[in-house]
Amino acid sequence: MMAANGPSLLSGRQADELRLAILDYLHTCGLKASFEAFKAETGISDYSSDGKQKYSGLLEKKWTSVIRLQRKVMDLETKVANLQEELSAGPSKRSTNATDWIPRPPERHTLTGHRSPVTRVTFHPTYTTLVSASEDATIKVWDCETGEFERTLKGHTKAVQDVRFDSKGTLLASCSVDLTIKLWDVPNSYTNTRTLVGHDHSISSICFLPAGDFLISASRDKTVRLWEVASGYGVKRLEGHADWVRGADCSPDGRLVVSCSNDQTIRVWDLASGECKSDLRDHEHVVECAVFAPLAANPLLRELSGQKMLNVDAAATTSQFIVSGSRDKTIKLWDLQTMQCVHTFIGHDNWVRGLVFHPSGKFLVSVSDDKTMRVWDCRTGRCVKVIDPAHEHFVTCVAFAGNGSYVATGSVDQTVKVWVSV
Repeated sequence: MMAANGPSLLSGRQADELRLAILDYLHTCGLKASFEAFKAETGISDYSSDGKQKYSGLLEKKWTSVIRLQRKVMDLETKVANLQEELSAGPSKRSTNATDWIPRPPERHTLTGHRSPVTRVTFHPTYTTLVSASEDATIKVWDCETGEFERTLKGHTKAVQDVRFDSKGTLLASCSVDLTIKLWDVPNSYTNTRTLVGHDHSISSICFLPAGDFLISASRDKTVRLWEVASGYGVKRLEGHADWVRGADCSPDGRLVVSCSNDQTIRVWDLASGECKSDLRDHEHVVECAVFAPLAANPLLRELSGQKMLNVDAAATTSQFIVSGSRDKTIKLWDLQTMQCVHTFIGHDNWVRGLVFHPSGKFLVSVSDDKTMRVWDCRTGRCVKVIDPAHEHFVTCVAFAGNGSYVATGSVDQTVKVWVSV
């Protein structure tokens, strides 16, 4: 075969394959004169036109491949340009400080598998484990980093209303419409080790005390109960609500409990004495959720409430505020010193179903039957992010991972979504 004239970027074999491919293309297209001239000039004598050779149709294949690659390169260049523009924009630039991270769309994972509405989501305090509860009577365990399903916990016979890990992550508690609370041994493959019985109606929510040795529960039987984890005994019963108790939460120091109810009130209890310290009334509908603010949020919320000039005890071991969400579409901030509503967050267009503070205390995240997730600045009270829609149906629950890097939401649409914080 004739050698190429002048320097070439191709190896000898590549040059020969190209000439044969060109010759094959000319023959296939019926360009006889060009075919004979090119064959004579290159001195090719081993060309075969049976279509079975390696070079048959090679020129067309290479050409279409180049066009596809050009398109991919153009798409990638566009994406890179968009990412560079996003990174250069101050507000949307990912912070290296986890205390500034808030969820942003789109979701990282959409987890499917439940056959009924998702009622609660919770993260393991240490690992990348996410647990969801559903009205399908099951609890599912997922890896929030990969989105992979790990296992299903079965034991409840009716809708599971809440799931919570203890502070060490060695125990998972769940409560159900079947009137029971179940304890699951996490290191031992989530074995159900104990079932607590005592409530007379559906159990709405549960929460471990900080030390993990006691558990509080709220029920449709109008009571809040305290349980000893080791023995499973019900050791205290808090009574005062006139209707279904929707939720209960424990203060960071374990001394106070806040509960909310269909009776449109929020009650603050002294856990040691069992006495109701205050009956908070300002909502105009069922109060779906009420939670204590983390210690880190105290100074920010004091500023929001107009008390920034007062001395704030940096070593305080208890929360100074609670927030509540209601079917009246509002979120209210309550000062535990004055037992007064000091701020109302307005923005949702339907029932507020879930509230959670960012671990840093800088942000409050809420979800609602308006299908949105909203992020509120605790210092200013302003809504700084709206994810609309977060789900295809009502959003029922929300949880932050302990390091603030992930947010999970659950919905009536039977899915769990994992959002990355930035």
